[in-house]
Amino acid sequence: MRRSLIGRTWPNAIAVVLFVFFIFPVYWMIATAFKQDSDVISRTPVFLPLNATLEHFDKAVHAENFWTYVSNSLIVTVGAVLGSLVIATLAAFAIARMRFRGRKGFVLVVMAAQMAPWEVMIIAAYLIVRDNDMLNSLVPLTAFYLMMVLPFTIWTLRGFIAAVPKELEESAMVDGCTRTQAFLKVIFPLLAPGLMSTSLFGFITAWNEFPLVNILNKKPDVQTLPLWLSSFQTNFGTDWGATMAASTLFAVPILILFVFLQRKAVGGLTDGAVKG
Repeated sequence: MRRSLIGRTWPNAIAVVLFVFFIFPVYWMIATAFKQDSDVISRTPVFLPLNATLEHFDKAVHAENFWTYVSNSLIVTVGAVLGSLVIATLAAFAIARMRFRGRKGFVLVVMAAQMAPWEVMIIAAYLIVRDNDMLNSLVPLTAFYLMMVLPFTIWTLRGFIAAVPKELEESAMVDGCTRTQAFLKVIFPLLAPGLMSTSLFGFITAWNEFPLVNILNKKPDVQTLPLWLSSFQTNFGTDWGATMAASTLFAVPILILFVFLQRKAVGGLTDGAVKG
């Protein structure tokens, strides 16, 4: 019994330690957002903002071009996610269901693109956009974000499509459906967990991206929220209260999306990774 108790205790203890380790920076960010300026710069750590204030949130929301940044972030993020879902669904169907010359090579290219560090390609991306006279535009930014999330989306959805028995699709075609109708009526409804998990991944990737927009979009009217986070500077350095308030607001959409999609998203990631 003692061994059994120890065997149950140490994994739970490790889980608690890891939880505190990962959650503390988030707590500190939110707590700092509500602190008075004197508590933010105090040499003695203030763990509980007893004299809470909304001043930092007011400063963050009323920063110059704030709503422009919000609009731009939503445009490029939603555009990249929706575009990747459409392209990846068709590509994943082709990989999972069709046999064509170069199929294995295409799969290897997708996997290589997934592992490629996009940061080392920023210079090439800048040269391409500059030579096409498209600097300070949301279009190339959306296109690059789409390419960032596309390999993962293809690979995950491929697993879901491969897990659907071919007999279901063939039965629908025997009943009079075309291949397109069979896909839309039989396969596509079963892809909901995969679509949700890849959507969440794509949203987080595009929403948080900083280096590319910092290089391609120098004008404030075409910048996104990650650049807004770095704009709270004063004559005395960084305004940490406003920065933490902005970071908290920046994280809210992702947290809300994750709360609504967490069950199907986590299940979709694991199922899509092992099936097919």
